[in-house]
Amino acid sequence: MISCSENILITGGAGFIGSHLAEALLRAGACVAVMDNFDSFYPPACKRRNLQEVMQSGQVMLFECDIRDVDGVDRAFSQFRPTTVIHLAARAGVRPSIEEPVLYEQVNVGGTYILLEAARRRGIRNFVLASSSSVYGEGAPAPFREDNHFLRPISPYAASKLATESIAYTYAHLFGMNIACLRFFTVYGPRQRPDLAIHKFTRLLESGCEIPMFGDGTAGRDYTYIDDIVNGICAAAQWCSGHPGGVCEIFNLGNSSPVTLNALLSALENATGNSAIRKRLPPQPGDVSLTWADIDKASSILGYQPRTRLSDGLSRFVHWYRTQARKPLLTTAGR
Repeated sequence: MISCSENILITGGAGFIGSHLAEALLRAGACVAVMDNFDSFYPPACKRRNLQEVMQSGQVMLFECDIRDVDGVDRAFSQFRPTTVIHLAARAGVRPSIEEPVLYEQVNVGGTYILLEAARRRGIRNFVLASSSSVYGEGAPAPFREDNHFLRPISPYAASKLATESIAYTYAHLFGMNIACLRFFTVYGPRQRPDLAIHKFTRLLESGCEIPMFGDGTAGRDYTYIDDIVNGICAAAQWCSGHPGGVCEIFNLGNSSPVTLNALLSALENATGNSAIRKRLPPQPGDVSLTWADIDKASSILGYQPRTRLSDGLSRFVHWYRTQARKPLLTTAGR
């Protein structure tokens, strides 16, 4: 378990994964700070509402700061004095990265350098880095294993995430840091970003609108429920704190049970009680045909065991969507 003496800084802590993680850490007794710039990639009010819900579990220190802001990051580290950094902040999305590749490099790669430097200067040894299943690219042998070193990412987003893993290894090697790089596989659940498939499909199903389906529906994704991901992140943070220094490891955090797009939509029809109006469209550039996590390494080293069935996770998401959709977004929450 996370020690009550830990000061844990979560970048991107007002987002989907970060807000759930902050709640879990507060319940475990940790002292938590959130760094978030409330970017307009999706409505900032969603993230402020997340943070408002987090604060029902305890008080957090909020640093409204861009991870590219060297002075702002430095102030946050100086004021909070973290013992562990969990770096979730990133410019997200495969398809948007094709339109703005330089921005993705600046935020995801440049921002990671700034955070690692801030940690290095203060002797912070424990660092958890969020990566992505997209680094495996197209054609990796399935299920995807962390010891596959011949990766060919097919989007700027994926390339930026793979670059951060290399940077993490360098810092662990040179400066004695303990770094866990976590490759997340299609995380879903309450508070999921509105642009992601499960959230988008639920919204369209509930409103009776057409659902755009790119490709023939056979593309598979390893959908992983948020509670399982949070457990994996906490285990990775604990693993980091158990080493004397100078180690970097990559872990897949997935469900190890891929589901086709067609099957996902059928499951959402069951969860909502609505019938989908499908609109078939050509495949999108940058999208891979399959993600599938081999979780043997995470299981043996971290004790990671996903426990949430897709049907249960979708039911929880739909319940959240129906209850939260009727609530107004508060633009001042968390200020």
